[in-house]
Amino acid sequence: MTIPALPLTRRALVGAAVALGACPTALLARTTGGLIAGTYASEGGPGLVPLAHGAQGWQAGTPVATIRNASFGVRSATTGMRYLLDEQTQGSVGVYTAGLAKLGNASTLGADPCHAALSADARRLAVANYSSGSVALFDLDRTGRLAGEARRIQHEGSGPNRERQAGPHAHWVGFAGTDQLHSVDLGADTVFLHRLGAGGAVDTSIAYRTESGAGPRHLARHPKLPIAYLVTELANTVTVLRALPDGRFAALATLSTLPNGFTGASAAAHIAVNAAGTRLYISNRGHDSIAVFAIQRDGGLTPLQHAGSGGHWPRLFLLREGDGEMLVANERSGNIARMAIGADGRLGTAAKGVALPGVVFLSA
Repeated sequence: MTIPALPLTRRALVGAAVALGACPTALLARTTGGLIAGTYASEGGPGLVPLAHGAQGWQAGTPVATIRNASFGVRSATTGMRYLLDEQTQGSVGVYTAGLAKLGNASTLGADPCHAALSADARRLAVANYSSGSVALFDLDRTGRLAGEARRIQHEGSGPNRERQAGPHAHWVGFAGTDQLHSVDLGADTVFLHRLGAGGAVDTSIAYRTESGAGPRHLARHPKLPIAYLVTELANTVTVLRALPDGRFAALATLSTLPNGFTGASAAAHIAVNAAGTRLYISNRGHDSIAVFAIQRDGGLTPLQHAGSGGHWPRLFLLREGDGEMLVANERSGNIARMAIGADGRLGTAAKGVALPGVVFLSA
């Protein structure tokens, strides 16, 4: 497989866009209330921005300027607390109420945190530090506040792409139950399995290794089947994985996220499965599209559509199935596009939507 190298590292993507982010990452918005958007300050973004829906559609509110690079965040369904990342060299996570009142802040013990996940019992928080190739693991008390400092889990490994894979780059985390944590590492071409024991013990092993140079980015689990889907940023592929009882994965099939005949530079980013487990969506930055796949009864994939993202460099999207829409954070064009979701799961033509410079994150 030929894997084209994109000319920019992650830090260059963050800093130079003007010269030119039981599975939390499903990002399924289940209410019709307000949303939040995260931006990069280096791309002109104001930080964290609330979004409200009115007669004229979605509109940006007054920024919450406590986060410079609001790269990602998760909200607890148990306590309502939000855990919002600030992607900087000295990475941090802030604890906020549902109304965005800040309650605390802590170091992620690494550089450029880009993804986070909560355990099913809402008593653990994991954070992926991209540039330092590490994972921070926090314990949470019953109210959702941080209970002490984080434990640091360091990844090891590298890949053949010397610009993007000179060392480990943790890009995604997700819990399997309360005592297993998976982390996807773009630099090491590896999905790691961390078994969490008593007294803070962590046993790390390899759950799955991709093709050399593929650069895995995010993983999404099927809501009903023992199946997961792994998207690679550098190879622009999605691999169907069978989840094994011991926490490892076995590959079943690999498909391209791009249409046949496309030869330009692109980098796959976000991945999500709909609530019914019948459609899979992946964003393609460069091709500037959302790839739509039909999910078969056994978890296999069939390509359905490549829909234009309504902007440039679609980093993350939010499925709002209750309202029949997908919202897409187009980072480099600085807009949140709206796409209707049809009854068959296909996407309609994108409307440009809310103007918001450097937008990289959306959440209910």
